[in-house]
Amino acid sequence: MTSHTSEGTTPWPADLAAEFRAKGYWEDRALGSYILDTADRLPDKIAIVDGELRLTYADIANRMDAGAERLLQLGLRADDRVMVQLPNGWQFALLTLACFRAGIIPVMALPAHRQYELSFLSELSEARAIAVPDTIKDFDHQAMAEDLVSTIPSLEIILVSGAANPMNVGLEELLAPGKDPKGARARLDGLAPSPDSPALFLLSGGTTGLPKLITRTHNDYAYNIKASSVPTGVTEDTVYLGTLPASHNFPLACPGILGILFAGGRMVMLPSPEPRKAFAAIEREKVTLSTAVPAVAQRWIEYQEETGGTQLASLEVIQVGGSRLPDEIARKVKPVLGATLQQVFGMAEGLINTTRLDDPEDVICTTQGRPVSEADEIRIVDESGNDLPDGVAGSILTRGPYTPRGYYRAPEANARAFTPDGWYASGDIVERRPDGNLIVQGRDKDMINRGGEKISAEEIESLVYRIEDITMAAAVAMPDPVLGEKLCLYITVKPGTEVTLEQIQKMLRETGVAAFKIPEHLVVVDELPATKVGKINKKELRADIAERLATASAHSK
Repeated sequence: MTSHTSEGTTPWPADLAAEFRAKGYWEDRALGSYILDTADRLPDKIAIVDGELRLTYADIANRMDAGAERLLQLGLRADDRVMVQLPNGWQFALLTLACFRAGIIPVMALPAHRQYELSFLSELSEARAIAVPDTIKDFDHQAMAEDLVSTIPSLEIILVSGAANPMNVGLEELLAPGKDPKGARARLDGLAPSPDSPALFLLSGGTTGLPKLITRTHNDYAYNIKASSVPTGVTEDTVYLGTLPASHNFPLACPGILGILFAGGRMVMLPSPEPRKAFAAIEREKVTLSTAVPAVAQRWIEYQEETGGTQLASLEVIQVGGSRLPDEIARKVKPVLGATLQQVFGMAEGLINTTRLDDPEDVICTTQGRPVSEADEIRIVDESGNDLPDGVAGSILTRGPYTPRGYYRAPEANARAFTPDGWYASGDIVERRPDGNLIVQGRDKDMINRGGEKISAEEIESLVYRIEDITMAAAVAMPDPVLGEKLCLYITVKPGTEVTLEQIQKMLRETGVAAFKIPEHLVVVDELPATKVGKINKKELRADIAERLATASAHSK
């Protein structure tokens, strides 16, 4: 029987799939089997560290399989969706692995998401379960999940990290060790999902409204993980600190949590990259590899410059991605943090580029790397789709064995983002150097990149029109020295009325919008500038807010 997931996906052409298999990119194995391989090889080695909890590979294999069987006992089935909104921790990792093992598809939501985003994603994915923390920073995620279950027909089961209410299921119990690991393994081996079936849904940082779902299969994601691990030098001796939200592709699989577990390394999980705690964890666990977005890297550099000390002595490599790292900050990483910088430019839709650890310092500090796979294809094109020579910036197109051919149940988005012959247009403007390394110049779409979290201008604009006195709205990026960009809102209002930033922020919070999407600056104008074809001139607005900020900074000195 055709599953409803496959009805919403775009498969690779049969001839390409055969080629990917023949060349060994696709190994025709489910993701869970790689974890079992490591557990068989290194059963007593520590796999995951979360605070005081230390789990060996034998532990995680047992808990993965026991959790998979308990998910099936709850009534979930292969191809069912589980919305995963958990902070970094062992429960995130083990629930994800249990889903892979049972053929259940985790939908990687963010802890920052609220009812507005989760309602949309639950309905689009037809999720049957949702996994949430009980509370984070006084926000009651469990109560929100209960509201969602009462309004979304497909949602039935709530999984809770922490204190679960009586009708809900505690993840501590769901992921407890099983009493019959050999039997569970044999039973689940017999139910192994097809390697071409969806393994998980990642979220796009889409520019047109709410996120789209990116279908990643067992075959393509395993290759993503393994190909990303090579230039990062991951081995069983790697000790990895994960502080970025683990549901993002970068800290999950580039090489991330899954790359470490595939290789037999040790995964140290922290819910926040706050320097004091992160540095203490690096020293305590002898961490060798970590990831950061530019704002985090900058905070770590500032903290190390302020405090000095040798807490980072074990740190060998720090990967920085999510948004463009300014060259001047890149040049400080090695001298201040003592680790080799690896720049990462990639997308949840596939293509991953990295600088190499032995690249010249100039390449490491001024480029965002080159593809991790020989099979990654890249074109740089102009507005008409014509290929551009090296050294000329244009839009990047890509395809390859781990770049999907379409979003899930999104034909209009697919028509915009994918060409008929499978090239994906991410909306990034890049320049390719003659040595193959890419320099990211920005975006060709209407997107604010706030410290690696992508905000759709269109989504915020459509929401602020709920305030009746607003007649026109334009959300644009404004420069920020720490986060790279923040969200600035320009509005026009009805004559004789007044709208404040606080009013807009309050409305958006009440709507249930993620906090990182809420505008941080408001400019009220008589009229918004327009292009010759009558569209709001965002370029002019971005220049205007940059000038306003520069003027304000000059006056404050």
